[in-house]
Amino acid sequence: MAWDNENKQHSLLIVHLRCNMLDMMLIRSKIEKRDNMKKIEVVAAIIKDGDKILATQRGYGEFAGSWEFPGGKMEEGESREAALCREIKEELEVDIEVDDFLLTVEYDYPNFHLTMHCYFCHVVEGVINFVEHSSGRWLKKGELDTLKWLPADLDVVEKLKRVL
Repeated sequence: MAWDNENKQHSLLIVHLRCNMLDMMLIRSKIEKRDNMKKIEVVAAIIKDGDKILATQRGYGEFAGSWEFPGGKMEEGESREAALCREIKEELEVDIEVDDFLLTVEYDYPNFHLTMHCYFCHVVEGVINFVEHSSGRWLKKGELDTLKWLPADLDVVEKLKRVL
């Protein structure tokens, strides 16, 4: 009888070790995939006006029609804050002031890995003109879930619902 229990324990240990090995192989595969993916680092503006946040609708590309927070890629040697001011000037034709850092999102799209640094901002000069977006909406906290957001922006929306 003792031998049977010992055998069962041994078998359970082997199964456990095999599961751990499979888990490790899966993790290694994901890491290798991420290491081989194209990496894109961007900044995004969470533009506030009172109790409202600006959402912009993508007007081009694979995700046209989806909603996002405006921003874009940083140029070599450019600070995040400078990149954000430049991108918003290009996309919305307004000058902003960068306020507080909100969060950094790491997201794997099928063809690239996105790192998105998000900052609260406010407009200091100009009237918003949607140059690269098809439209925009000012949303209160309770309205954030009413739009079809880009996948990476969903983490930002969840954080905003907690901090606003």
